[in-house]
Amino acid sequence: MRPINLLLSTSVASLALMSMPAHAQDSANDTSANSTGDTIIVTARRVNERLQDVPASVSVLTAADLAKTGAEKAQDFVSLTPGVTIVTGTAEAGDTQINIRGINGARDAESSVALVVDGILKTNTAQLNQQQGTLQQVEILKGPQGALYGRNAAAGAIVIQTLKPDDYFKGGARASYGENNTWSATAYVAGPITSNIGAVLSGYYAKTDGFFKNILTNNSHTIDDKEDWSVDGRILVGRDTATQLDIKARYGEFHGASLPFNAAFHLPGFAAVNPAFNEDVNKHPFNFYNNIRATNDQSSFDVSAKIDHDFGDIKLVAWALYSDIKQDLVADGTSADFARYTNAVDPAVASSVASCFSSTAALTGFPVNQPGFIGSTPIPFIFDPANGSTFGPYSPTTCDGTQYQVRNQKDVSGEIRLMSDNGSPLQWQVGGYFLHIDRKVGVSLGADNGNGVIKQLYNAPDSDNPTSLLLADKFKTDVYAAFGSLEWKPADQLRAGLALRYDVEKRKSSSLVPDATDPFTGGPINPGQAFGPLTPQSATFKQLQPKVTVNWEPTPDINLYANWGIGFKSGGFNNQGSAALIDQNFNAFINADVTIRDQYDKEWSSAWEAGVKAQFLDNRLTFDLAGYYTRVHDMQFFEFFVGSFGLLRVVSNIDLVEIKGAELNVTAKVLPTWKFYGSLNVTDSKIKKNSSRTYTVGNKSPYTADYTINLGTEINAPLNDTLNVLVRADYRVTGPTWFSTVQDQTRPTLFSGLLPISALGLPAAVGDANYSTAKRDAFGVLNLRAGIQSDRFSIAVFADNMLNRKYLAEVIPAIEFGGSFISPGARRVVGVEAGFNF
Repeated sequence: MRPINLLLSTSVASLALMSMPAHAQDSANDTSANSTGDTIIVTARRVNERLQDVPASVSVLTAADLAKTGAEKAQDFVSLTPGVTIVTGTAEAGDTQINIRGINGARDAESSVALVVDGILKTNTAQLNQQQGTLQQVEILKGPQGALYGRNAAAGAIVIQTLKPDDYFKGGARASYGENNTWSATAYVAGPITSNIGAVLSGYYAKTDGFFKNILTNNSHTIDDKEDWSVDGRILVGRDTATQLDIKARYGEFHGASLPFNAAFHLPGFAAVNPAFNEDVNKHPFNFYNNIRATNDQSSFDVSAKIDHDFGDIKLVAWALYSDIKQDLVADGTSADFARYTNAVDPAVASSVASCFSSTAALTGFPVNQPGFIGSTPIPFIFDPANGSTFGPYSPTTCDGTQYQVRNQKDVSGEIRLMSDNGSPLQWQVGGYFLHIDRKVGVSLGADNGNGVIKQLYNAPDSDNPTSLLLADKFKTDVYAAFGSLEWKPADQLRAGLALRYDVEKRKSSSLVPDATDPFTGGPINPGQAFGPLTPQSATFKQLQPKVTVNWEPTPDINLYANWGIGFKSGGFNNQGSAALIDQNFNAFINADVTIRDQYDKEWSSAWEAGVKAQFLDNRLTFDLAGYYTRVHDMQFFEFFVGSFGLLRVVSNIDLVEIKGAELNVTAKVLPTWKFYGSLNVTDSKIKKNSSRTYTVGNKSPYTADYTINLGTEINAPLNDTLNVLVRADYRVTGPTWFSTVQDQTRPTLFSGLLPISALGLPAAVGDANYSTAKRDAFGVLNLRAGIQSDRFSIAVFADNMLNRKYLAEVIPAIEFGGSFISPGARRVVGVEAGFNF
């Protein structure tokens, strides 16, 4: 039975039975209180309204839900939300891609999900998974929201409200400790400063040694350790008056490891020698032994001011935001098997070559992951069968070199909005938006002399860390947008709305690569320079984004709705020289049939949704059922290339992807103190056209789970007049997922080109790869919490991933390399948490 047919059949059965344990209103949680008839108020359309009345799929986590689940960041919200998945922190802390109903945020491009905090749009992808202060409510909107929430809301929006000060001084703190030296703490104080000025100050701290150790360095915790902290401040002037000024500031830092990846090969032709050459990524045993301490450092600062003024029948809202995020990454390299550092054209780097050979000889026989092995020389085994090595990336020797990456971005943005506020049947909004971005992106590969990494994009040949490849550019972006909306309510039961937004993004790119030579190969330090100078680039991307909604409520407890909208993400630029580099190393050498351009196109989508929301038995039983259909044009997708040139990260376009799916959410409160909830989302996607890789037509949209299932139960019952007991279980199943457009196909690799000319003299086809084993299997994660609480304190025990399910956080196939880079998901953490408030 097809997945969607199965879901629809299940939906009908669920509606008939009306007692399935699940959750409605598209949320894995209940309202902010537990009494019968409670109402959730949301701002999903930038106005306050009942969640039941919103003509769209919206997931809500109230302040009570956040406290009961311990949710603090986007990765926590996503795990409680059907049809939404996330990849975050697998490369670096600021690297987050959220997938909503088959539309993914491509690494190194713009996000597909807008982040709106207290009415202000944050534009840096690095902010998506940051802790944002003392949370009061989180809303996750699905489907294109650009007409309402602006830039990068192609797949949806995460709308966050944080604590506001009121007339009373109050505060609170919460701290937890778990396995692997895992600490977390939050605290806040809020209250009046004067009669019409209030303030909130909050702090966040988290630390862990991580789940994995570096075997080479005496099992040190240097693989996925991290320390993260932030401070948020808010001043509200004129509360409950006609004019309110809201000033906020945030500063945070992250320090930890980066790139916790292993490699898995997919070379069936090599499997006759060693089966590990054709490995199922889901069965890979993770071991780490890199000789370079992988690090990731990030500092983040933003400050904003927002003014609300009530003229009576018209309201003015205006805000401005400044953001500055700096982040860098240090790690081992990836190209040891291609012998990049075994020759020297420049005598100044001869010591690097000697270091590579001596470190390999000293580590001969060191136990690395199969099918890797370290022979007495660093020459790949295909050229030196008797003594050669198979390193894979991130080896214990110096032969894979080093990598240093920089991603710095400054933003200045602002918005002004006028809206009606008179209670008439016709409501409207109109406004404008501006954004300026300065971004610097660089990837530098260097030789490993055993003296660590110099944190500069370019280091001279006679330095301790001579640069051998550099891809670096600066980008400038100016965004202008105008928007407006109308909503008409001709009758109490019927509403219709139209929203429009027009975006213009002007982008410029220029290279930061000096006119220098690779001291190992003698070629230019950016291989693309061999095909001509790297000249400044510019382009303008435009899009009209309409959103149409209609809903009919025959009773206050039933809402039938439909909506349609256009989603948009701007195009942009890869590092200059990327296209020439790929043509030379892959198309010309092995006929790879892959097309990458230095400029990638804008992405736009047309999305339809229809559904029904209902609540019965005085809100003790609720459900919603929705179906959706989306066509994505020029979907942006991240690709990773590895070879003798080093590594390359680019964004390509998939010409057309078709997505359809359905979602069911039900909740049942069987007792005033006991509820069940659950949801099922099924997404069926298909690539209809892909000029980047023509042979992938018919495959699924990458990073899209076939389905998600959320099940759970919660008991919140009084022990006496002052104490409650809370027991909660959340179980999330994420369905099978492909992470590349290449799926069941067999493709040539660099080994296909090297084998015929190697000492082995094998046919090229022996080096071809098949990626059927690069699919992540379905996995389920069970989270448990139990404790007691009162109005003043709480204490609980928790178990995240209670069953210690071993799953993959991400699989990044490097198609022409012949394998995948795979990162493990979080393992079990059992701990205790305590909190108090006043």
